[in-house]
Amino acid sequence: MPRATARRPAAAADPQGVVPRRLLTVATRLFARKGYDRTTVQEIVDAAEVTKGAMYHYFASKDDLLHEIYARVLRMQMERLESFADQDAPVEERLRAASADVVVTSIANLDDSRIFFQSMHQLSPAKQKAVRAERRRYHERFRLLVEEGQRSGVFRDDTPAELVVDFFFGSVHHLATWYRRGGPLGPQQVADSFADLLLTSLRHQK
Repeated sequence: MPRATARRPAAAADPQGVVPRRLLTVATRLFARKGYDRTTVQEIVDAAEVTKGAMYHYFASKDDLLHEIYARVLRMQMERLESFADQDAPVEERLRAASADVVVTSIANLDDSRIFFQSMHQLSPAKQKAVRAERRRYHERFRLLVEEGQRSGVFRDDTPAELVVDFFFGSVHHLATWYRRGGPLGPQQVADSFADLLLTSLRHQK
């Protein structure tokens, strides 16, 4: 039987959003195996078993796919950060939970992050600017937690919160270059260590 019957030509017939998720999963796999620049739109739609028309209903270009691979992770992390930040708990507990969570979720989506950081320079200037703005909003919300602790006297304030956050996220973004699943450290162990290092750097010296 021809495989054409498996294609999903009409976006209206996809109320659960199966097609965009399938396209993103396939694109991530192909970008990881072949590289973003060597993967064609035709290869993506063939592997996802959809038409180009169905893809273009959700994504205007291959560029959009690459952007969304990272943006969906960042949106999820932002939602989780807001939930931690808004809890009725001491600021040190909220910051520790948020800092451990971003490490765990980054490792869980390591392929997405690795592909994106390797290929981000191939995005259009407008999309690169949009990604930086989205990531900056996340960092700024995280920084507000640090500043809250500094203002209340829980954290030392001799180092600007912005530097603390830049240093922490420099390490988080570097995970994609060295972390390997099945290694001696599991995701939660790495997350707990990162959170401990951050909190230790912010506590008052005795």
